[in-house]
Parts: sequence; structure tokens; C-alpha cells
Amino acid sequence: MGTVYKFEELECWHSARELVALVYKYTQNGEISKDYGFKDQIRRASISVMNNISEGFTRYGRKEMIRYFNIAQSSASEVMSMTYAMDDLNYQPTEICEMIRAKAFEARNKTLAFMRYQIEKPS
Repeated sequence: MGTVYKFEELECWHSARELVALVYKYTQNGEISKDYGFKDQIRRASISVMNNISEGFTRYGRKEMIRYFNIAQSSASEVMSMTYAMDDLNYQPTEICEMIRAKAFEARNKTLAFMRYQIEKPS
């Protein structure tokens, strides 16, 4: 892995950004848009993935960075969980829920991969 100078260069951040776009797109209309608590929570969780990656990357020290990346991957898992409720409540078709879940899974896995790299690389 080459040297990364800006959080915008991270693959996990790009996946998280795409996740935010999907979540916002599919929560702006229909019944889900009227369930303010649900809509707010899934949106906040998706934004948390993106923002914690950027904030963690700019922290001084590996331990602090890892803490923020861990929050990011946990937020991605929260989005994944919420897509099951989204499907069960018939807020979106199953295919849409699966698409959002897959993007959240991708963002989570890329975040975990970056975390592992940071933990395993020599000081």
C-alpha cells in the first residue's frame, strides 16, 4: 500500500461516500420518508461511516486513528442491520435493501482492511 496523504485518497472513504448517496436517495420518498426516526438514524449511521474515516485519518497517532476507524466500521454494520428492518417494513424493495447492504458491507470491509494494515505495519 502506497503512502496516502489525504482521506479523500482512501478506498474505504469512497465506498462510505457512495453509501451516503444511496441511503439519502432511498430515504427521501415514500413511507420511509415519513418515519422520521428511522430515516434520521440510517442517515446518521451512514454519515458516521464517512466522517469517522476522515476524522480518524487526520488524528495524530495510530491508536487514535484506529479508534475512529473502528467506529466507522461499526456504523457500517448499523446501516446493514437497518436495511433488514427497511425490508421487513416494506420501505423499499428487497433489491434496494440488498444494494445498500452490499455497499455498507464493502465500506466496512475496506475500513477493516485499512485498520489491519495500520495495526500490522511497523512503527
